[in-house]
Amino acid sequence: MTLLQTAWPYIAATLAFLLSLLVSAHILLHKREVRAAVGWIGLAWLAPVVGSLLYLVFGINRIKRRGSEIHASMDRVPVPRRLPATLTPPLPAPPLDESLRELARSVDRVTRNELLAGNRIEPLRNGDAAYPEMLRAIREARTSVALATYIFDMDRAGREFADALAEAVSRGVHVRVLIDGVGAAYSRPRAPGVLRELGIQVGQFGGGMVPWRMPYVNLRNHRKILVVDGSVGFTGGMNIRESSYLALGTRYPTRDLHFKLEGPVVAQLVDAFAQDWTHTTGEQLPGALWCPPLKPVGPSAARGISDGPDDDFEKLSWTILAGLRSAHRHVRIVTPYFLPDQALLTALNVVAMAGVRLDIVLPERSNLRIVGWAMRAQLAQVMEYGARVWLSPSPFDHSKLMLVDDGWALFGSGNWDPRSLRLNFEFNVECYDEQLVTKLDELVTEKINDARPLSRDELDRRSLPVKLRDGAAWLFSPYL
Repeated sequence: MTLLQTAWPYIAATLAFLLSLLVSAHILLHKREVRAAVGWIGLAWLAPVVGSLLYLVFGINRIKRRGSEIHASMDRVPVPRRLPATLTPPLPAPPLDESLRELARSVDRVTRNELLAGNRIEPLRNGDAAYPEMLRAIREARTSVALATYIFDMDRAGREFADALAEAVSRGVHVRVLIDGVGAAYSRPRAPGVLRELGIQVGQFGGGMVPWRMPYVNLRNHRKILVVDGSVGFTGGMNIRESSYLALGTRYPTRDLHFKLEGPVVAQLVDAFAQDWTHTTGEQLPGALWCPPLKPVGPSAARGISDGPDDDFEKLSWTILAGLRSAHRHVRIVTPYFLPDQALLTALNVVAMAGVRLDIVLPERSNLRIVGWAMRAQLAQVMEYGARVWLSPSPFDHSKLMLVDDGWALFGSGNWDPRSLRLNFEFNVECYDEQLVTKLDELVTEKINDARPLSRDELDRRSLPVKLRDGAAWLFSPYL
């Protein structure tokens, strides 16, 4: 037996020890939460090589978009505070009651964006209402179209958008389309290649699911933004896929909610898109073309909220916490995925204990089975102090909405789960407008009337194997 044959187990053990040691040092230097650090360190030592590799793939934020680095290298599209002509003369602050003024001040401190008056915001239900409006805007575009989406399926809906975008290019309109690399892999043929063949400039955020391009697989651009001529914007939770067209009667229909925005806040949608586009492609978008001066057109005060694992880290979480803190009468939450962290769970329970009516509307059956199991494992914690959970029937409801009292709404791409709140790049909008909130409250009431209440007794009556299955799924909630 040679010396190498005798010594290799010791060499392998030494290398595994050093790898675990290096991984542990990296975790101690870079992780912000004790539980996350303890979990990853435990995995690195208990499964020395496998655990270390898992951390290298899933545990490290490789997207270097620190504010000082990004802003120094980008000609940021101006938002209204850098476009005096946009708000001349300045619009007066919107009249808000004291709790909403406190909420607005809190979100002021959380975000870099200003709360802007003079906006018109229209909710659009499902692709049946949203897609025709979006396609009409693209077909009427004169100067520019900026589109960012997580999923762009090349099905009947995707083909409609591709044709409209190609027609805009043929008219001389400047068109930019940004698609997430993971989301692009959802369909065949892949949208980026099809759109490029049509002459459309496309950027792909991240490398998708290809093993040797894994650094971005866990950090996705989940934003849904469309801005036409810098003046008409759309955002919300809706991807581009035919399942959102309920009238088509697809095999897996999906209810959803999107919003059309006009007014000064549209500049903040452009700003978010421009940063992502420059980060992805290196091209800088000149403000004069992509963000013209915007005049007040409506009663809503609104603000865009960018969130992601960079200098915008946890801004959505902090905004939600500020909204919960300001509630006095009722809070209504509609979300497809509900896996709040301990801080949000505590805040929800405090709200319920204070006598605020708390309604949470979730799908009866999740489109992601393991996520549905994990949600059931956690619901008892939020129902313990009086929160009411409603389960909406099929088709699956992908809507994302939060309402506080009678004057504040939060909508956009973010879910109530760790992936949206800590890993993905998201874009949401907060809005102060009693008329709009009343309209959205009626929509939520309609959803509740169609749903059934979930009781604690039903959760408790789950069999032991089901409880164990749900609990095991919950352990993976940070990455679901």
